[in-house]
Amino acid sequence: MQLEIRERSLLGLGSVLIGFLFVMLLKAHGIAGKESIGQETAVPSLVQTELENQQISVENDKLRQELGKYAQGQSASSLANQQLQEAEMNGGLVAVSGPGIRITLDDSKRTVQGQDDLNNYYIHEQYIREVFNALWNGGAEAIAVNGQRVTSNTEVFCGGSFIQINGTRQMPPYVIEAIGDKNNLTAALKFYGWDRLGDFQQQYGITRKLESEQNLILPAGKLKPYRFAQPVKEGT
Repeated sequence: MQLEIRERSLLGLGSVLIGFLFVMLLKAHGIAGKESIGQETAVPSLVQTELENQQISVENDKLRQELGKYAQGQSASSLANQQLQEAEMNGGLVAVSGPGIRITLDDSKRTVQGQDDLNNYYIHEQYIREVFNALWNGGAEAIAVNGQRVTSNTEVFCGGSFIQINGTRQMPPYVIEAIGDKNNLTAALKFYGWDRLGDFQQQYGITRKLESEQNLILPAGKLKPYRFAQPVKEGT
């Protein structure tokens, strides 16, 4: 009888222990389940965040590339404009102003004496060309004569009673203006034939006048049309 009571007691205690263990297992399973659900929820969130970060990084790289291209394009455009301006300046295609000198050459008003050569009383095209060359050698940055800009295409030749310059008929007086260092321009003139014109002035009465100017304004030259000349391509 006592054994049965002890066995029942042990059986009851075992049941309680089993029940307790069962409850603990349920709780443990529930917690694990919650953690599993939390992990399952957190993992997609982290993946989504990472994907968004990658997309932002890609977009930033694209923006950097676009900005780089834009900046490079601006630099190329600025450089091209600068080179164009320099080419136009060197070609005499831009109106300019600055200090320099003004030269006036005019035919003589005297009457031819005796057997003197009539040609000695006139300003000839070679006088003008010599003045141009002297001014260029003296460092002239721009030259004009009677409002005609002197460029690499400027022609100066006698047309009888007139001198043709840039395809226009020019009559005396011939006013030549040059922008540059006034001292250098004057020294170059005196070295290249200016005194000879002075001798003609004394003998025949032609006008040879030199003035220093603080601000000359020279017009732009004209662009020469090209029909036959073509630029040589690189590699040919």
